[in-house]
Amino acid sequence: MRTMAIEALVRCRVSSETKTLLQSISAREHITESALVRQLLETLIRTSVSESPAGSKADDAELRSDRMSIRLSPDDRLLLCERATARGMPSATYVAVLVRSHLRKLTPLPTGELVALKRSIAELGAIGRNLNQIARTLNAGGRSDVPGREHSELMLKIAVGLRDHVKALLKANETSWQLGYGETKH
Repeated sequence: MRTMAIEALVRCRVSSETKTLLQSISAREHITESALVRQLLETLIRTSVSESPAGSKADDAELRSDRMSIRLSPDDRLLLCERATARGMPSATYVAVLVRSHLRKLTPLPTGELVALKRSIAELGAIGRNLNQIARTLNAGGRSDVPGREHSELMLKIAVGLRDHVKALLKANETSWQLGYGETKH
């Protein structure tokens, strides 16, 4: 929940029709009339700041700190917590990543999965270097300490397994983000 220091009061007189509309909208949004007016003023101010000359634009840190509140049903909140936990993210971060990925048509890769992929790439690099050393030794006619067929097949099996695992991880990541776009899991 956002806390804000109240420093000033803004008052205005409106027509009875405007007041009735304000009551209706605030009831529909499940917020107070005061909160609705504050949101409208904040939106107007943000819009006018973003439309002003480049020298007066808010920097990225200020824009990043801009907050949004949403209401979720208890069931949706539970699902959100489960999915965020499965990705190793706080719920708010998960929602921010999900919204950004939807708006920009991205398939994000959470930090934990990115670290695992980088480790896998490092392992594949090590296997590749070992295979290159073996090939150089065999091409030079050498036989000392060169793994036999069994060890070479094992390294190949590890490389293929790692490749398949990385492909499955990327596919699962893509599928899990697409589930939020109206597709169902089969």
